[in-house]
Amino acid sequence: MKKSSRIKSIKAREILDSRGNPTVEVELETDLGKFLASVPSGASKGKYEAVELRDGGKRYQGKGVLKAVKNINEIIGPKLIGIDPTKQKEIDDLIIELDGTENKSKLGANAICPVSLAVCRAGAAAKNLPLYQYIKEVYRGQTPVKLAEVCPQPAFNIINGGVHAGNELDFQEFMVVPQDGLFSENLRIGKEIYFKLKEILLKKYGKKRIQLGDEGGFAPPIRFPQEAIELILEAAKKLNYEVKIILDVAASQFFKNGKYRMKIGVFSREGLLKYYSDLIQKYPIMGLEDPFSEDDWKSWQMANGKWQMANLLIIGDDLTVTNQKRIKEANKKKACNAMIVKINQVGTLSEAIEAKKLARSFNWKVIVSHRSGETTDSFISDFAVGVGADFIKAGAPGPKERMAKYNRLLKIEEEFS
Repeated sequence: MKKSSRIKSIKAREILDSRGNPTVEVELETDLGKFLASVPSGASKGKYEAVELRDGGKRYQGKGVLKAVKNINEIIGPKLIGIDPTKQKEIDDLIIELDGTENKSKLGANAICPVSLAVCRAGAAAKNLPLYQYIKEVYRGQTPVKLAEVCPQPAFNIINGGVHAGNELDFQEFMVVPQDGLFSENLRIGKEIYFKLKEILLKKYGKKRIQLGDEGGFAPPIRFPQEAIELILEAAKKLNYEVKIILDVAASQFFKNGKYRMKIGVFSREGLLKYYSDLIQKYPIMGLEDPFSEDDWKSWQMANGKWQMANLLIIGDDLTVTNQKRIKEANKKKACNAMIVKINQVGTLSEAIEAKKLARSFNWKVIVSHRSGETTDSFISDFAVGVGADFIKAGAPGPKERMAKYNRLLKIEEEFS
């Protein structure tokens, strides 16, 4: 008897993410097997992101996700029984229609996203394709993945600050970007720099003063961003590696009453722009992510105008939130030239794919990203390859939930060697 690829059942459950907070896992079954997917959660969220549904109350300090689980088990799941999982766009559109809100606030993006990803895994099995190849098919039609597309350049967040850490650094992520051509070599270089940085920090500050941030990067007792940059460059120099730096400022977190209020001082938009310019002139910085608040369009425009000839990536995350309306507005206002793609920011795989296509139509660079509260699901690795992302950031090359993404990319690269 021929096995059917149609959806037989969908079951959701509450699991814990890398910060120990509840999140949602989905188990979708067809005759071809069971397909799992889970959704991450960010500590630093853009206010225009799709809504993550939490229960409130005393349970898990209000962070439970049983409402989202119930929405899958009682509303989304029953509507998808019997549907062919290769109908990704139709299924995603159906779920969006079931929600009926612009920001996914009825069912919750954390209910919608893992269902969409599990459907994709089932669709890949139905087509007997590797997940990345199937995503490429969904993205662009039946075009085989090429070796050049297998190697998104990794940006490793090896020093943490902001809401991802308990130190004095206002900037959220200090990412080192190795410059080799192969992903496997970039991973090796990134890991070696991570180890060397640990040695430097232990010698300089002692074991008791070195903590880890949410994404596995070190959270040393320093305040000034240039200190963090110099520590990373010192580690790279000791190993004779040439690297670039990307800074995730997450400026919305400290923008209040028209000023950027950091522990190192209070800045006007002009003052902060000059501060960034000084850093860019002094250090090998290739990109700034969210250098200004998500609603401070004038500052973004000033920055893009000032730096557009410097080959600097001006990266929207809280600004663009993987949302087509925000991306179009950012392009119209000439606010940035690159953006982060986070599937759970928008809710469905199809919407994330359309956001990536839109960014590419503007000749922007695209960075596929994890969240600070992660699971061991490696979906974004296949996604980055499938849509031909320029970069991937999945945290420090250390914690298992981050290494799951990097190890998956190693396996994909191996298939092409």
